[in-house]
Amino acid sequence: MQIAVTPTPTISIGSDSFDPRLTENSVLSLEVGRDRFRVLVQDKRGLGIYLNDYTFSSLLSDRSMTGILPDVFRQHPVLSAGPWQEIRIGVNSPSFTLIPAPLFRKEYAGSYLALMRGSALPAHEFAQSFAHQSEGFLSVFNLEHPLADFFSEMYPLQPLTFVHQVSALIQATADLDRHALTPDNLYLFFEDEFVTVIYRHAHQMRYCNRFGYKNVQDLTYYILYVLDEQKLNPTQTRVSLFGEITPFAESYMELSRFLPNLAFGQTPPGLSIAADFTDLPDHRYLSLYGLGLLVDK
Repeated sequence: MQIAVTPTPTISIGSDSFDPRLTENSVLSLEVGRDRFRVLVQDKRGLGIYLNDYTFSSLLSDRSMTGILPDVFRQHPVLSAGPWQEIRIGVNSPSFTLIPAPLFRKEYAGSYLALMRGSALPAHEFAQSFAHQSEGFLSVFNLEHPLADFFSEMYPLQPLTFVHQVSALIQATADLDRHALTPDNLYLFFEDEFVTVIYRHAHQMRYCNRFGYKNVQDLTYYILYVLDEQKLNPTQTRVSLFGEITPFAESYMELSRFLPNLAFGQTPPGLSIAADFTDLPDHRYLSLYGLGLLVDK
């Protein structure tokens, strides 16, 4: 007989201080990727007080996320609690696109993704949208039926908001940019062999895309191409780094050759976090923190 093993988080903040009986006035944010699962809890003041970060090995990540998550939720004191004031779920799915609000039609959501992908969505996926009202567009992304069903079953009759990871990054960079002192700002979010690029001019988003790359030369080419396309001077543009990147990474060293105003980003000013979070790198959890800032509906 196989015994189920409960995965343990690689990082756990606030495990001893959060009272699961206080969920009715707390917001639960969950970020789901192919081999990552992250948890953020904000109390009634909006203060981030609890964080879990799970990274699954290649052996586990061969399983679908809906095959792994039940083991995570089993006997988890926070995830199994509820009801919650709100539950926000950020999905790092492979397909997304942004549609200007005046052009968006809900019945065509699947067609927008099919046009972007070059093929129709498979039967186990459907198109989901989220309105960025203050930005003037909607994000459209693919969501797997089994994943949506899993969360609906775990949190029945509770308010669930599904967004793409890029939507969380858009929200987080909007908050960062409101406090920026320069008119042109490029934000790079790294995860595995992908980088999400968001460019804001005068606090308005002008560019958003995600690139896959196999080596740092390709990465540098993509970034310089975006700067050239947007008519930005690489030696003058402020570039902020977020996600899975360190000062010792080859990607950082290569980019720094061409981008003198390169720096690691900070926690979005609009998100308050407990003192327990101070040991975490400020730049690492931008997409999770973006879920905590989500306000558009």
